[in-house]
Amino acid sequence: MFALPLVSIDPGDLKGAADSMEIQSLYGNTLVWDDHCGSEIHPDLPLDPLLRPWHEAGVGYLSINVGYDVQPWTRTVANIAAVRRRLEDEAPYCRLVSSVGEIDQARADGKLAVTFDIEGMTALDGRADMVQFYYDLGVRHMLFAYNRNNPAGSGCHDEDTGLTAFGRSVVDEMNRVGMVVDCSHTGFRTTMEAMEHSRDPVVFSHSNPKALVDHGRNITDEQIKACAASGGVIGINGINLFLGETHATPSAVARHAAYVAGITGPEHVGVSLDYAPDIDAGAAVDENTAISGMIARNPEFWPADAGYDDSIACLDVSRLPDVARELVGVGFSEAEITGILGGNFRRVASQVWK
Repeated sequence: MFALPLVSIDPGDLKGAADSMEIQSLYGNTLVWDDHCGSEIHPDLPLDPLLRPWHEAGVGYLSINVGYDVQPWTRTVANIAAVRRRLEDEAPYCRLVSSVGEIDQARADGKLAVTFDIEGMTALDGRADMVQFYYDLGVRHMLFAYNRNNPAGSGCHDEDTGLTAFGRSVVDEMNRVGMVVDCSHTGFRTTMEAMEHSRDPVVFSHSNPKALVDHGRNITDEQIKACAASGGVIGINGINLFLGETHATPSAVARHAAYVAGITGPEHVGVSLDYAPDIDAGAAVDENTAISGMIARNPEFWPADAGYDDSIACLDVSRLPDVARELVGVGFSEAEITGILGGNFRRVASQVWK
């Protein structure tokens, strides 16, 4: 469970502590779990450039984002169909899994285990019974909203009207089928009501503490504590805007992880960078369906006054071993780092997935 207290290390001993641990060995022997891939999946894009970086980084499990509220729900279905059909041929180092046991087996076989997630309940087309449909296709967690309000609840950049009756029915259905309730990108009131309503642990798959960086996408101490009380995990993302840095760094990720752990204990902390490989998506599909085109045509999802511009960047997934080193530096023990890199999210999956 990795429910160990944070180790208190004198600052003068930090370098010695970091140097004394075999970081690469620790990282290589750990299930590294990235609970959210920030790539924009398109059914006509090749899969290998989108997925290979995680395999090369030694990640053991990746949740692939297959849709979000900016897109119609039919695009989400098309994305899932494309990945399921072509994954084995185009990314043979990956394996689509449906259980925690299959993740462990994939890792033993040298494969990157993958499932899917959806950012926003617009993908349900107003029907809670779509939850079972998506679960059967490999979706293992779903967010309420992507920054803006939808029929289930509020986004973090919209009027905070809370969880709707439809949203409550969706939570009930997610609990029933074994899909993890995810509160990232979601308004404060909706998250608090969802965490109170859910019978299962709830996660913020890729959200950072607002106390360190006052941004609408980040979450309050109250939200952090409620998530931990549910048995859930807060995954720290690597986006520079939400880390409060011009350039995202491993030390910033570790600093945000340490802050959350100081409130909840390290057993409720994870790392999900929200990384997207730098590929030329516009060369493969119409430029209006690439990220730049989507932002230009849908500015309400990424308000300019919230800092969404060309300076946004994410820590590269290849830097995850450096994140492990920085976690040592801020005082986490080896067992706690094993939990933060993957064990804590794995625990939630083992409790919720069916």
